[in-house]
Amino acid sequence: MIREASVAGAFYPGRCNDIEEMIGNFNVILDRALSDSDVWNIEPKAIISPHAGYIYSGFTANIVYRVLANSNPKRVVVIGPSHRVYLNGISGSFFDSYETPCGDLKIDKEYLTYLSSLFDIAFVKEAHNEHSTEVQMPFIKHYMGNASVIELVYGDLDPLTLSKICIEVLSDPNNAIVISTDLSHYYSLKEAQKIDRFCLKGVNDLDIDMLHQGCEACGKIGVEAIILAAKTLGLKPRILDYRTSADASGDETTVVGYMSAVFL
Repeated sequence: MIREASVAGAFYPGRCNDIEEMIGNFNVILDRALSDSDVWNIEPKAIISPHAGYIYSGFTANIVYRVLANSNPKRVVVIGPSHRVYLNGISGSFFDSYETPCGDLKIDKEYLTYLSSLFDIAFVKEAHNEHSTEVQMPFIKHYMGNASVIELVYGDLDPLTLSKICIEVLSDPNNAIVISTDLSHYYSLKEAQKIDRFCLKGVNDLDIDMLHQGCEACGKIGVEAIILAAKTLGLKPRILDYRTSADASGDETTVVGYMSAVFL
């Protein structure tokens, strides 16, 4: 079975050439504007990446994938919240491959089966028409085209349970984790920035309490899980980018916040 792309042509371009051109433009801007070139030398074990349309959040996502490529992971586990289907727990991508406009990615069903033997990972097929995880895949194909992938989509789930999955995944040096989340939704720019500070500081300080004081990330369960895992494994966070949809649209009345971060 193929995990067919469900939001190609909507959240991101449906043609490979257009994706490559967009990523190329992001990198031209980065190379011109970035003053801290040290960022290109870091090798993350896990990242946080946004999941809106590329015209809004693609720049922020591209930074962290360009850096993740330094780690040369053989397997990338992408974890995101379910937006369309109610889930009590977590569902794994028990497909053979994952479709992207630039070619399919192999899904490591054997490793997913191993994880499901340790944790309660179900297969709810309809939950995998999910944009929070899908929008990550073209970046993985571009920067780490030979890596295999696993998609984990969660719903009502204890962050501690998800953190245990993250710890197990990161116990293998060939693995990397992508935590997918956007931040606040549909506040004014000033209010969004105020709310998003709770998310940014929570990640930067590995502070769960700070998250619960006001962070409104749609993927907050995943963010909390990777913070818990990072504290257990001794990983250090670094935030690479923060911006809102207003940077692309110019509309400061109702914005969505985006963050990219790494764990080293």
